Amino acid sequence: MHLDTQLVAALLVFGLIALASRQIGTFFTRIHFPLVTGFLLTGILAGPHVLQVVSTGSLERVHFLDQIALGFIGFAAGAHLYLPEFKSRFRTIRWVTLGLVVSTYTLSTLAVYMLAGAIPFMATLPAPARLGIALMAAAIMVARSPSSAIAVINELRASGPFTRMVLGVTVTMDVVVIILFTISSSIADALLGQLGLQFSLVLLVVAEIVMAAGLGVILGKIIALLSPIPLNGVFKGILLLACNYLVFPFSSFLHHLSRDSWAVEIFLEPLLVCMVAGFVVTNFSASRTEFQRLVDLVGPTVYITFFTLVGASLAFDTLLQTWHIALLLFSVRLLGIFMGSVAGGMAAGDPWRLNRISWMTFVTQAGIGLGLAREVAVEFPEWGEAFAAMMIAVIILNQLVGPPLFKWALHMAGESHVRAGRRDLRGLPVAFIFGLEGQSLALARQLHAHGWLVHVLTLKTEPIEEVPEREIEIVPMLDLSPASLEKVGAGKAQAFVTLMRDEENLEICQAAYERFGTQCVIVRSHDRSYWERYRALGATILDPGLAMVNLLDHFVRSPAAAALLLGMETGQDVVELVVSNPNLQGTALRDLQLPGDTLVLSVFRNRASLICHGYTRLHVGDHITIVGSESSLEEIQLRFSDYVGLEPDQNIKRDSRDSSPSKAPKYSLS
Repeated sequence: MHLDTQLVAALLVFGLIALASRQIGTFFTRIHFPLVTGFLLTGILAGPHVLQVVSTGSLERVHFLDQIALGFIGFAAGAHLYLPEFKSRFRTIRWVTLGLVVSTYTLSTLAVYMLAGAIPFMATLPAPARLGIALMAAAIMVARSPSSAIAVINELRASGPFTRMVLGVTVTMDVVVIILFTISSSIADALLGQLGLQFSLVLLVVAEIVMAAGLGVILGKIIALLSPIPLNGVFKGILLLACNYLVFPFSSFLHHLSRDSWAVEIFLEPLLVCMVAGFVVTNFSASRTEFQRLVDLVGPTVYITFFTLVGASLAFDTLLQTWHIALLLFSVRLLGIFMGSVAGGMAAGDPWRLNRISWMTFVTQAGIGLGLAREVAVEFPEWGEAFAAMMIAVIILNQLVGPPLFKWALHMAGESHVRAGRRDLRGLPVAFIFGLEGQSLALARQLHAHGWLVHVLTLKTEPIEEVPEREIEIVPMLDLSPASLEKVGAGKAQAFVTLMRDEENLEICQAAYERFGTQCVIVRSHDRSYWERYRALGATILDPGLAMVNLLDHFVRSPAAAALLLGMETGQDVVELVVSNPNLQGTALRDLQLPGDTLVLSVFRNRASLICHGYTRLHVGDHITIVGSESSLEEIQLRFSDYVGLEPDQNIKRDSRDSSPSKAPKYSLS
């Protein structure tokens, strides 16, 4: 068996480029650019037109990676179209989709055809060929990006009828654009071959679509049968990629067979086949969850490979020549999107306040559009690379402008639920405890003894008992709305503790997350069905039953540590500091010169606990937990208050109402 060393070398080189692409893409997200942009830029730089890390010959050898990725993109498009999720907004989805397709496709076709004389690779072509290219370009400009839309929706935690409509239209458009491209490419093939438009051609296109859909149904059934097989996720992912890759050689085989034996060219669009297969598995099998898990597992690797390969294959010189054309086409596409979304929304009877902003949510482009551009480059090698370069330039512009517009529209629609920024919480640490009962009062006394200002909030429907401690304020409320919480000063609280019913707890957590940006939210919950929603809002969940079991477990296995954490160890306490002073940035723990009877238990940074040692360097925002004697902890307060970021009078001075000066207050450096 002969080993193709050149293929192995090409794969190794491209693998290294893909690893670099992953890191560069991650960097781009940190500066608020799309991930895809980083992948494309890496491919362009490494490609044969710039740094020449990979040659044109090497790209031709790894062309099969292109086909694997394209098939997977088709699977992903079908997997996103889960019909039950869009039934409630089907009328609007139908009309807006129709409006977008008609307006964008029509305007784009006219624009490309009229600009043909200024486009280098089209200037010398006859009118029918120009029309064929314009039809394919217009089909690509109709495409959207479900992955970008889902990423923005997840980032903003957006939900509501407007969000469901936007996602439904975006996903539906992927299906429509593949069918539209299949029709356009078949017509273009006839026009480029000087055959003209004939009735037999229309029948052939319809037959090709039906055959592709039938093959997709068969492939979907096969994948549904393979999904329950007990294999490792990686092996299942490889099996899934193999299934979508086989569609391409089968389509090529049928194309050559029909041309040589039947005097007619039958071409089954592989993207359409894979999209139908994904749709069938998602909607008509019991393997939807497993299939979606595999798509999510394999997706990141496939997208890195595909977009990097697209960038490396990009005809950079042609891109520079047609950049002004791309800018014009980008503008025409925006106009088509605006006209189509407004017309579709009006036909569906949607309110004007949403119609006037909905167009901003349909600008993003990525996977399907790039995939179709690459397919044209492969199918028409004479001018396909130049065509792909021009369309990729349009897609890059859409991908740069689209996500910010999408976020703006969701904010204007009132359906984004992002975390509020931190407020200035200088002064005594404040805690709000929701629910009036024995445990809430006991907690209030304990926190007050450690220097906290505590408010116990209760609904007026609950009986309000007399509290002997004047230091604990009982606040009766009519409701738990954000406005009512704002009135009683909840925005000044460092901590929320909610001891009410789960539906009321969830309402409080949402207000803490979206309105106040409260960092410490603790929920006592008895219903596990709420736990995922609590976690999404950054709350810490306390299950009373599990808490008691865990406490007894710690008393059995480590009684000294349990007694210390519960404050049962005489003269010992545990405190947590939040570093906010920039002077501490980069300071090692060993350089803090802590008293000998204190110990740093943990440093918590970016939602992860660090392994602490003397050379661990602090960053602003770190949470540091320290255990030690009460006198030493007070000494740390007094010694370090001039540079560790203690807020004025927050922890150095005790509350004048505190009658227990022997207790060391818990304090925070936030």
